Amino acid sequence: MELPESRMAETVRLIAPSILTRNPENPRLIFLQEELDALQGSIEQQGILVPLTVFGDGSRFVLLDGERRWKCALKLGLDSVPVIVQPKPDRLQNIMMMFAIHNARKDWDPLPTALKLEQLEQEFATRNSRTPTEAELAGLASLSRGEVRRLKKLLGLPQSYRVELLEELEKPRSKQQITVDHVLETTKAVDALKKRAIITEDGEEALRRAVLSKFRSGVVKNTVEPRKLARLGRAVERGEVSRSHARSVVTRLVRDPGYSIDDAFKQAVEAADYQHGVEQLANRLLEKLAELRGRGYEATDKLIDILDKLADEIRRLRSAKKR
Repeated sequence: MELPESRMAETVRLIAPSILTRNPENPRLIFLQEELDALQGSIEQQGILVPLTVFGDGSRFVLLDGERRWKCALKLGLDSVPVIVQPKPDRLQNIMMMFAIHNARKDWDPLPTALKLEQLEQEFATRNSRTPTEAELAGLASLSRGEVRRLKKLLGLPQSYRVELLEELEKPRSKQQITVDHVLETTKAVDALKKRAIITEDGEEALRRAVLSKFRSGVVKNTVEPRKLARLGRAVERGEVSRSHARSVVTRLVRDPGYSIDDAFKQAVEAADYQHGVEQLANRLLEKLAELRGRGYEATDKLIDILDKLADEIRRLRSAKKR
């Protein structure tokens, strides 16, 4: 399906902002006040330089592009705004046009965009009696397939996270503590640990909440730090780190507010490296003892005493592992 032909019904004209309404299909829901204030100051000094794009019947009009300019015009009490009137689209075309018009905008927040993408998918399914493929959905929304996949991951988040993220988006950017990327990176890491039976399904939410709390407090500063948890999961899968040890550091991560992901990763990796070093020493000792017997040397009392102590230590290690 193609977008309707983008022809102007007429040249630029002036209409009262009071007969304009926002487009209910606009994926953009959040307008930061600090950005609106800056735009309002510019309009107050220079006027609206770029016409709004609308459709309507002459008495009422709906915005296709220019919602921020319209909001500022209302606040400034302007008598008129410049507009270009387009033919009225149907709902599917309307959503597609909103995506196409705003696709180049870098200030769109991904969660509201994901919610509108879901509606676009549903509208296509209703009209065509089937769900669009990923490629079709990307074409409808003027997005790449990678962007579509990322947005659909957001739709898989629990409703509580969607609400929290929308609340964060209402704040000035400097005040926002949790972003979509924080939640997505954390969720991927938690999934990686659950997949390898390091955490249970019951512990999944506790770990996710703990990591996000550490982002809020500043204990975890790097957005991609949760990826170290996925690396820990892979280390367990390869047998480099024991599952019991991985569980112990993850448990501490949940319970200790000051314990970071980096702390947990270092502890697990350092433990694995240390044990690998001990294994190498033990293998060399076995080789030396075999060589001692091979040469027919008699073990001294001192050597036997040391080996007895080594045997005691092995028994303690074995006993601790059983617990």
